Amino acid sequence: MAERESLKDVQLRLLARLQAASAENVAVASWLAVECADLRLLLPLAQAGEIFSWSGTQPVPHARPWFLGVANLRGVLAGVIDLAMLLGAPMQARSEQALSECALVSLGAALDVNAALLIDRFAGLRGAQDFVSTQPAAADALPCLRAVQVNARGEHWQILDLQTLAQDAAFLNIGA
Repeated sequence: MAERESLKDVQLRLLARLQAASAENVAVASWLAVECADLRLLLPLAQAGEIFSWSGTQPVPHARPWFLGVANLRGVLAGVIDLAMLLGAPMQARSEQALSECALVSLGAALDVNAALLIDRFAGLRGAQDFVSTQPAAADALPCLRAVQVNARGEHWQILDLQTLAQDAAFLNIGA
């Protein structure tokens, strides 16, 4: 049986790794990169909460089409929003198989809204160092959509301000 590592040893090893990382000037991630339909979005890490696997929802009658229902996420009831549809992508019926490949990103606790966003795919963490230019959001973009970051491959990633989204009256009013 392997020897258990003492808490002090773990703490010392962690401290050494943190000091090494800061000495190497490691790039800092600012965003969680996600894809929804044809959209590439950057969610600010400071505003995002936990990541959950799709586990199904309980439908809510008379709700807007983008409101998929309510899910139990670690004992907390959260409204589940189809992010692509909320942002204007055409409504698409998804099979349970397709939904099982999706994930949920909860809004951070500081935003004080029990909601989770359905996303198709995670694309990793991103920081300012991952982009070569910034473009302003389109004039007709929703208020929660901020600047567009462009990477070296020419891919456009739109910043989604979750705090602005969480305060939007249309987002908070799920009734059809």
